[in-house]
Amino acid sequence: MKVGIVGAGIVGLAVARELALTRGAEVTVLDKEDRVGAHQTGHNSGVVHAGIYYRPGSLKATLCREGVALLREYCAEYAIPYDEVGKLVIASTAAERSGLRAIARRARENGVPGIAELDALALREIEPHAVGVAAVHSPHTAIADFPAVARRLARDVEENGGSVRLSHPVRALRQTAGGVEVLVDGAAGRRRMGFDQLIVCAGLGTDAVARMAGASGEVRIIPFRGEYYALAGRAKDLVRGLIYPVPDPRYPFLGVHLTRRIDGEVLVGPNAVMALALEGYSWRDVDLADLCRIAAWAGTRRMAARHWRTGVREVLGSLAKGAFLGAARRYVPALTADDLVRTAGGVRAQAVARDGSMADDFVVDTYGRITLVRNAPSPAATSSLAIARHLVGITSDLTS
Repeated sequence: MKVGIVGAGIVGLAVARELALTRGAEVTVLDKEDRVGAHQTGHNSGVVHAGIYYRPGSLKATLCREGVALLREYCAEYAIPYDEVGKLVIASTAAERSGLRAIARRARENGVPGIAELDALALREIEPHAVGVAAVHSPHTAIADFPAVARRLARDVEENGGSVRLSHPVRALRQTAGGVEVLVDGAAGRRRMGFDQLIVCAGLGTDAVARMAGASGEVRIIPFRGEYYALAGRAKDLVRGLIYPVPDPRYPFLGVHLTRRIDGEVLVGPNAVMALALEGYSWRDVDLADLCRIAAWAGTRRMAARHWRTGVREVLGSLAKGAFLGAARRYVPALTADDLVRTAGGVRAQAVARDGSMADDFVVDTYGRITLVRNAPSPAATSSLAIARHLVGITSDLTS
C-alpha cells in the first residue's frame, strides 16, 4: 500500500509514522517548505494540554487525553524536553466563578488527573505573583518542544522505509480508478507520483489542496494570527508555569495568557486577529488572492456580522501594547510596560462553516481515496499521536 501525506507538520508526520509502523505502508510525506513543522507546529507556545476545556465525548476531549499519554511516553523515549509545569485557570472577578466551576466539572468528566479548585490564597501558593478570586489548578499540564517532536517523527518515518520530501509543493492531483495521481515540483523538476491513498494534513494549505481534489466542502480555512509579547529580564521570574483566563465559551480561542516555554521564555498572548494572508504572520503580509477567497466565502461574512465588535477590539489590541499589558496585569499586577517585548507569533488555521460558526472540534472528510483533515485546532499538537491512530483506524482502505 502506497500512501501519500500532504503536510509535514506534527499531525501529518504522526500519521505517516503510524502507517509505516502499524500498517507496513510505503509512505511519502510532501511539503512545500524546506523544513518540517514550518507553520503551526513551529509557531505555538508549546503547551501540552491536559484536556480541561473540551466537551466530554468530543473528539477533542478523547484524543487529547489519549494524546497526552502517548506524547509523554514518546518524549521520554527520545529524550525530548517535556516538563509538567502545571496550569492555573484564574477567575479575576466573582462573575467568572461559574465559568471556572464549569471548567472543573469538564476536566473531571474528561478524566484529567489532579484537578483542584483553589481560593484566592491557595492559588498564590502555586503562583506567588498571581492574583484572582479563585482558580482551577491542573498540575499535569505540561510544556514540550513540538518542533523537536516533529523532527523525531520525520526520522521515524524514514527509518521505517518512508520518505519525507521537503520543498515539494503539490501542484495538482486527481483520483483515478486505481488511486490518486499527484503532480509535485521538486529539485529535479515537475513529476507525477501515484498513491493508493492520499491523506491531507496541510493546515493553512488545506483549502488549496481540497480545490485541487474538487472537494471544496462546507468548511473553509480562515487564518487567525496570534501575536505575542515575551517577558524580559527578571520579569520571567514572576511566572512559574501557565496562567490562563477563564475562556469565553463563544470562541475556540483561550484568550491572552502567560505561558512558560520549554526554553525558559515566558510568553504573553496570543490575541486573535484575522490575518491578511493564509501565512500572514504580520500586518505586512498581505495576499490579495487569499483575501479574495476568504471574503468570497459566505461563512466569513456571516462570522464577521456576528462577531465584528470582538474583531474590532482584537485589531485595536493588536496595535496597542497596553492591551496585552492590561490583560496580563489582571493576573500578574507587578508587570510593567518595560517587561514586555514583541516576539514572533503564529497563524491558526481555523475552519469556519457556511453558517459562520467556527468549528471547535476536529473535522475530517473523506472523498474516495482522499482524506482531508479539515480542522485540527489546538490541542492538535498534544493529540497528534492519537489523531494519527484515529485517522488510520477510520480510513478502512489503509488496513486492506
